[in-house]
Amino acid sequence: MKNRVSAFLLGTALALAAGSGAFAQDKTIKIGVLSDNSGLYSDLGGAGSTLAAQMAVEDSGLAAKGWKISVVSADHQNKPDIATNIARQWIDVEKVDIFMDVLNSGVALAVNNLVKEKNAIMINTGAASSDLTNAQCSPNTIHWVYDTYMLANSTGQALVKTGGDTWFFLTADYAFGAALERDTAAVVVKSGGKVLGAVKHPLNSSDFSSFLLQAQASKAKVIGMANAGGDTTNTIKQAAEFGIVSGGQKLAGLLLFINDVHALGLNVAQGLNFTETFYWDLNDGTRAFSKRFSERTKNKAQPSMVQAGVYSGLIHYFKALEAMGGNNHDGAKIVAKMKEMPTDDPLFGKGTIREDGRKIHPAYLFEVKKPSESKGPWDYYKLIGTTPGEQAFRPLSESACPLVKK
Repeated sequence: MKNRVSAFLLGTALALAAGSGAFAQDKTIKIGVLSDNSGLYSDLGGAGSTLAAQMAVEDSGLAAKGWKISVVSADHQNKPDIATNIARQWIDVEKVDIFMDVLNSGVALAVNNLVKEKNAIMINTGAASSDLTNAQCSPNTIHWVYDTYMLANSTGQALVKTGGDTWFFLTADYAFGAALERDTAAVVVKSGGKVLGAVKHPLNSSDFSSFLLQAQASKAKVIGMANAGGDTTNTIKQAAEFGIVSGGQKLAGLLLFINDVHALGLNVAQGLNFTETFYWDLNDGTRAFSKRFSERTKNKAQPSMVQAGVYSGLIHYFKALEAMGGNNHDGAKIVAKMKEMPTDDPLFGKGTIREDGRKIHPAYLFEVKKPSESKGPWDYYKLIGTTPGEQAFRPLSESACPLVKK
């Protein structure tokens, strides 16, 4: 009887060991690109983010090593409830391992909670709220490209230093706008400037006249646009009609993308200052990727930093899974592995992922070229300054993230 029990226990142990070994060697991955595919941010993410994910899969070389990787995409319509329903279906039914892009801060903060609850992974490249690596940080989320703290720290500080010491904010009325106004106002005041006022506008507005009139009446030297995408381009176009810049006030594009500059044209956008962490024409690595990306888009568009981040984030994710020998589908453990490993890719260069989930890389302050300075299609930026990654993002000493050891 004793030998029979021992044999049973030994058999059970071997079966469990074999099972866990097979589980550890699972080489299936399902990627979900959750983005704005039809609204005001669709040029920044959308189909371009899905393309970037597909390019990362192709460039990883994992298929030739026996991995099976699939990519699905969906339109969250900039609505947190729709996004959460899609995310729940993806995790529970379709077995999606990792969420990419997740444009819109309200959407991202909602999905962030679900991803943590379900132990999946989110590499956020689209949303800007710095809360994702601060008070709302999660062991399952990495914030890859940019955030409101970095944008404020770079663009806001630079403009105050050059004389823009009074500000009025024109702010998108949801989580992203609130975070960007909050973080930029803090930098303005810390740098010796003053905030004279602010006005909130609905997301995806078409008429900014009443908001711009309030900004104009404030006499602030700088009108900070705490909005993005179509809202930013509409603000800039209508500001030109009101003669705001010609009247002596400066527009600060606190979050501007190359797609916005393309939509505006250099005649309207010239002279705008803003911060990005990726530009297609930065170096040989960015140019090579962007050429391949552009050739696969309908309008031959260059990639936005959101789309570049999707590619970069997935390349690092694949490296972590290879180092682990397979996909154990344990989101927190995979993210921990990604944090252990230094990041390195042709688009963002060398970097790290901090314990709070913040991906660290340089931030670049750009100015839009005059039409006479542009040498060809999409040649829109000139580099004004570079902020090293360690200085660009919120220092851990100021972090409210519970993952940060004090």
